Amino acid sequence: MSHACRGHARRMTSNVARMPTQAWDMAPKYYQQTLNNQPNTLSTSNPSNFVHCALASELLNEQDIAEARAGVRWSEDEQTEVDAPPTDQQLADRLVEMEKLNPWQAIQLLAGRTKFNLNEYWITDSIGQGGMGQVFEGKHSLTGQRVAIKVLPLSKSTPEAIENFIRESRVLASLDHKYLVRAIDANRDGNVYYLVTEYVPGADLRKLVRRDGPLNMQAAAKIIIQVAEGLQHAHEEGLIHRDVKPGNVLVTPEGNAKLSDLGLAGPLEGNAENDPRYGKIVGTADYISPDHIQSPWDPTPAWDIYSLGCTLYWAVSGSVPFPGGTTAEKAKAHCELRPLDPRRLNAGLSMRFVDVLADMMAKDPQERTGSLHEVIENLKPWAEQSESEAAAERAKVPPVRTIAAPPVVISPQTADGFPEMPKSPPGDESDSQIVPIDEPISSLLRPPAIFVLVPLGILIVVLLVSLLIAVIY
Repeated sequence: MSHACRGHARRMTSNVARMPTQAWDMAPKYYQQTLNNQPNTLSTSNPSNFVHCALASELLNEQDIAEARAGVRWSEDEQTEVDAPPTDQQLADRLVEMEKLNPWQAIQLLAGRTKFNLNEYWITDSIGQGGMGQVFEGKHSLTGQRVAIKVLPLSKSTPEAIENFIRESRVLASLDHKYLVRAIDANRDGNVYYLVTEYVPGADLRKLVRRDGPLNMQAAAKIIIQVAEGLQHAHEEGLIHRDVKPGNVLVTPEGNAKLSDLGLAGPLEGNAENDPRYGKIVGTADYISPDHIQSPWDPTPAWDIYSLGCTLYWAVSGSVPFPGGTTAEKAKAHCELRPLDPRRLNAGLSMRFVDVLADMMAKDPQERTGSLHEVIENLKPWAEQSESEAAAERAKVPPVRTIAAPPVVISPQTADGFPEMPKSPPGDESDSQIVPIDEPISSLLRPPAIFVLVPLGILIVVLLVSLLIAVIY
């Protein structure tokens, strides 16, 4: 391996090893129990600590350690005595270079952790953090099956949290659909509860759009249709998701989608006895429906349809419907405002496509797309297009000037000025109702100067008259 590659691997482990304490919260407290009688950082002059942990964890054997020691090369800026033994950090870097460890495993061993399994499942890497726990990549010790493991950390293991975690496990186990992440197992190791699900390679829709930019109509329609089919299955089983969002849509490299994280799911026919979140506003502020906010005690499939519409909005625009603002301001915006026309953020969208999106995000559930089956049928024309047909439709889209501007913070001064998402006349897709502009969005949302200067002038006149009257009398 080249010196540049060795330096890159060294930076991957050493940089993360210097992360602040709160960053370690990504690892369950279960793995931190081994640190109770050890210092926070290990001496780099004594490699026996790292070697002991590596061997005790069964991630490495003596031969691996010997090969790593023999392969350590001193960099030009490292001053050392001849034949000096490599430090723990150098051994970890070399083992990552040799692909005997991944960076996450090296960091855990440097921190003194030795346990990397939950019963028969081995933890191999960190994936991220969900609403009710941390998610890790793992594999079954006998079959080698690659899995995702959701762990409820000890720091959050209250009786209520454990009950909710078990409920999520049972809900997921009750569903079986190709577009829903499937449950494989659920158990506990000591006091640690965990849920094992199928592993979905790729990235979630939020990360995908951030990395590659907004999707075209064809790709977005395929993903949303698949999610809609999975949601429809959940609804048919009497469940509502309540947290449909891009971060919960997993997309494979082939473009297939699966909906995950049913931590907030509940019964459509809910009540205070069978749903601990009955009557509460739960979910994510950027994707929550107006009727969920206004009537949290009356769950309906329309909640998920609106959230799915907001997810589609993100997929094709790279923006949430109402960026900026507090949670309360976002909730108010969902109830009262219309988002910026997504064609201003993605000029490749047709008006017909925006109309479908607008119907999914209608404020009034009576005016919203009536069912997930209807969502699927409405998006099929784009999902079933060939590449040539999709390119031809994009070529027909009238030019719309896109806007590059920082996120607009929702505030009382700007709320009523949000540009509305227009609806096209029936059968007319070419007649764009967007007026090309050169000003950034923020200037559109400021009230015209006359509405500020006129009241100010009146106030000054009143004050002067009052002062004159006081002088005369």
